[in-house]
Amino acid sequence: MAEDNKAIAPWEVLDSTYNYSDRWLALRSDTVRLPNGRVLAPFHVIEQPDWVTAIALTRDGSIVLVEEYRHGAKQTVIELPCGVHDRPGEPLAAVQRELREETGFASDDWHPLGSFFANAPRMNNRVHCFLALDASKVAEPAPDDGEVIVPHEVPFAEFLADLQAGRRVLHGFQNGAMWLLLLYAKSSGDKRLAALLA
Repeated sequence: MAEDNKAIAPWEVLDSTYNYSDRWLALRSDTVRLPNGRVLAPFHVIEQPDWVTAIALTRDGSIVLVEEYRHGAKQTVIELPCGVHDRPGEPLAAVQRELREETGFASDDWHPLGSFFANAPRMNNRVHCFLALDASKVAEPAPDDGEVIVPHEVPFAEFLADLQAGRRVLHGFQNGAMWLLLLYAKSSGDKRLAALLA
């Protein structure tokens, strides 16, 4: 099926107001005119810094995960190490820092998997995903003051089986990172990944 490449014109912003803003997020309310002439008011947008997430695999075939209470979901979850990219520098430096702070793990073998919008209709930020191969523990975790985190090493095959059976639930954007891992594994020819995903 051929794609229709007709460009859709961007919405025209007639007015814009910030209702709330701090270092973590800003809530912007726009009045916009669509290409068909319809006016939407308000259309809310959440502005946030970019996010980073790490798929860290150890030499013995485990994945490094973190357990943390997530207040939005009102439950404790075990997930991929991730964080906010809110400091100067490349996303790779941010994800390396997050992995080390949250888990004490590090790697000398990093691969960018790609990036995508966190939620394009309402949010302006992107998620940058990275793969760390042959990750190993080099220090004790040193989480931020607002974090209480327990690191876990789970055999990768068990982790995948739990995902497929619904026994483990990731953030939506972390499922996107897993999809990028699958695509990377198929194209890279890396024997370590082929063995894990066989």
